[in-house]
Amino acid sequence: MTPGVYVEEVSTLPPSVAEVSTAVPAFIGYTEKGPQIAQVSTMLEYEQLFGGPKLASFTVTVDASSQVTGVTRGPDPGFLLYYAVSHYFKNGGGKCYIVSAGDYASPPAKDKLAAGLSLLEKEDEPTLVVLTDAVSLEAADYHELCQAALAQCARLGDRFAIFDVKKDAEPGKKDIDVFRDGIGTSDLAYGAAYYPYLQTSLSYAYADPEVTLQDGAAAGVALDTLKASRTAIYQQVKARLAAERVVLPPSAAIAGIYASVDRDRGVWKAPANVSVAAVIGPVLKITSDAQDALNVDPTAGKSINAVRAFTGKGTIVWGARTLAGNDNEWRYISVRRLFIMIEESARKATSFAVFEPNDMTTWLKVKGMIESFLYGLWERGALAGASPAAAYFVNVGLGKTMTNQDILEGRMIVEIGIAAVRPAEFVVLRFSHKMQEA
Repeated sequence: MTPGVYVEEVSTLPPSVAEVSTAVPAFIGYTEKGPQIAQVSTMLEYEQLFGGPKLASFTVTVDASSQVTGVTRGPDPGFLLYYAVSHYFKNGGGKCYIVSAGDYASPPAKDKLAAGLSLLEKEDEPTLVVLTDAVSLEAADYHELCQAALAQCARLGDRFAIFDVKKDAEPGKKDIDVFRDGIGTSDLAYGAAYYPYLQTSLSYAYADPEVTLQDGAAAGVALDTLKASRTAIYQQVKARLAAERVVLPPSAAIAGIYASVDRDRGVWKAPANVSVAAVIGPVLKITSDAQDALNVDPTAGKSINAVRAFTGKGTIVWGARTLAGNDNEWRYISVRRLFIMIEESARKATSFAVFEPNDMTTWLKVKGMIESFLYGLWERGALAGASPAAAYFVNVGLGKTMTNQDILEGRMIVEIGIAAVRPAEFVVLRFSHKMQEA
């Protein structure tokens, strides 16, 4: 109403889709101290919030010539989380969530780990679920937790579970068979399993008073009492204990590889044919013939991804299938996780349209926003097709995806089709004789 110059800013740029994080694992297990759940990005942050590992105890046998002849580790309490998180960071892992189910005062229990899994459901950012300390449970309890994790992943639609095949699950039975029998048949596309355990290069943490020396001169004496009186044997025992390596289930290292591959290549690249860091080797060497039964399960399709040692290459992840190994749609981990990323990114980006007029203007905004996002993914190699039209489509509108009844009931329906790239799991080279030509 007052004469003068007025400035109005008019928004002309369309909204955009922000790509959600794809490799933010949540580790569920036991810690020395700390909150129930917190985010960490380094081992230093972990130690500040959650403390250190459960200290191991050892009995060291020394012969008459003061040479160490044997080392026996005390009972395994089953607390692996500290070492697992360390292995995760050594394999390229970044930001992660730690869900503490309790401290070291009591052994791992199914109800506490299940409570940690339920607590994780309230967090939106984690995209990977790792049941670190659950492998210390009885096989039936562990598999029940695995099924609960799969159900949570399918229900929320924004996360994926990484499982370990429990070692020595039942006497007289193969670990793979026990796992396949116990995992059930529901929501298998939302998880992947890895086998076998890994002999890592990590050493056990211990305190000198927890190391008992057994020899003729000092039977049953704690190591710390020998530091001044028998320095040579003290140093020899310390060196021998440093060579005692932690055996871990592979899931934590695999989570680090997921994060590394996602960061360097993209979530559409299968997290396989990648070296595992900080390992001496798998505890069991798997041959190509033995892997046949792991990779392809004709009965129920429950594929198990092998971690194998190759001469001259080291320890390699040699499998890229979900537990739904016979499913043509969701057979591969990279395909399932790509769809999770696209679905979650599009869902969050289109929330602006809630309560907007359900008309052509809103439809065009949503269509243009999603098409722009998918075009960017196609340019980066995430989608298959020689042209954008061959790689994806986005449909929305009256007579296309909606009826008048849909509009009256407040529904805006968008159809999105995606041609995901799939890994070349089997590379076939065909050779033939060529006749000599003049």
